[in-house]
Amino acid sequence: MKGDMISTKNAIADVLIEAGEINDKIWVLDADIGASTTSQKFSKKFPERYLDMGIAEQNTCGIAAGLATTGKIPFVSTYGVFCSLRMAEQIRQSVCYPNLNVKFVCSHGGLTPGRDGASHQAVEDMAVLSSIPNMKVLMPADYVAAKKLLGKVVDDIGPTYVRMTRDPVPVIYDEDQEFEIGKAVVLREGSDVSIIANGDTVRLAIAAAEELASQGIEADVLDMHTIKPIDREAILNCKRKTGKIVTVEDHTTRNGLGSEVASVVCEDGGCRVVKIGIQDKFGESASYDELMEIHGITVAHIVNAAAALVKGE
Repeated sequence: MKGDMISTKNAIADVLIEAGEINDKIWVLDADIGASTTSQKFSKKFPERYLDMGIAEQNTCGIAAGLATTGKIPFVSTYGVFCSLRMAEQIRQSVCYPNLNVKFVCSHGGLTPGRDGASHQAVEDMAVLSSIPNMKVLMPADYVAAKKLLGKVVDDIGPTYVRMTRDPVPVIYDEDQEFEIGKAVVLREGSDVSIIANGDTVRLAIAAAEELASQGIEADVLDMHTIKPIDREAILNCKRKTGKIVTVEDHTTRNGLGSEVASVVCEDGGCRVVKIGIQDKFGESASYDELMEIHGITVAHIVNAAAALVKGE
């Protein structure tokens, strides 16, 4: 890891402004919190292609769908919890059912809102939105990944949800790292156990692998930045290679990364999968680090789970 700390949400403004200079079909729609998500910066450069819809998420989605039918490329920006829950019906009916080219780029993913509390913590967003046909779902691990993946989303066609952090997270990747929607990045090769993570937990997986190596256990580390479409081949390669998988996510373990990985593995004959994440609970008010500790999403927990798998416990 590089040591720099920056929130992945900063990529929203940076990428959309750059893309907006090239493509005048790009529009940004905010639901009253563009200053927080950073997307409001787009309005300073392209005021005629920026709409602040106020606290009206469902209407924001409907307007975005309408713009998409005219050939525009609308990017909707709000908090992940409001997008995935308050907009869910409109996303299903108005965007995904007709398979329109609307992008949802949202901050405050998972527990990163910290002291904002359960009402602002999107801990089930990826589960909800990945269940809707035609929707792609991504969560970048750091600012570099967020920039690169959001750049891919700009050029991709169809509904997409990209989940960003509020709090800063360490920069993991070099600027020349390449990304592809639906293809995991292998960050470390190992033969004993595989750790598959996404978003802000990738840094924890890397640190856990380093600790495991000091114990003589070599771990694969994969950044599964795309939940849907998930990289089945990368998962099955872990199954064939190590036969032991630990998944790590800042999200409920029900129908999130862990469930997707377990489903792929089971369909191919099965292996041990241990899921680390939020165990069917709401968030609560505390600092981000405190919340990760409360929910057991820590380096120590990953290390213990992986070591237990290797020892056959």
